[in-house]
Amino acid sequence: MAQSARIAEYLESGLRAAGLRQAVIANNIANMATPGFRRGTVPFEKTFAEALAAGKPIDHKALIDRIIQPRTGALNEFHNDVQADTEIGNLIHNSMLYKTYVRLLNRTYRQMELAMASDGA
Repeated sequence: MAQSARIAEYLESGLRAAGLRQAVIANNIANMATPGFRRGTVPFEKTFAEALAAGKPIDHKALIDRIIQPRTGALNEFHNDVQADTEIGNLIHNSMLYKTYVRLLNRTYRQMELAMASDGA
């Protein structure tokens, strides 16, 4: 597989993970007052970086669909671990990640188009 195509595949996986993360964060916020609810998170970037560093084959589907419940946060008055300020911060961070993935993917596709156009010249 060509390097540009591999990069595009990685970026597309990041976009899918960011979409899933958006839904998970929204679910966390929606359940902020649900007794006993435990927040979820999508550790795509961390897991992806670990797989790259270890030189392991990357199963994009498994990385994207991985939702965990860290169960490390302090419990609030509803005996759940959802904190509004944390979730809003995560929402903003995820939005920036999504925009970055889109911009990089657009740039990658543009480079691929230019390469194909120059091959035909």
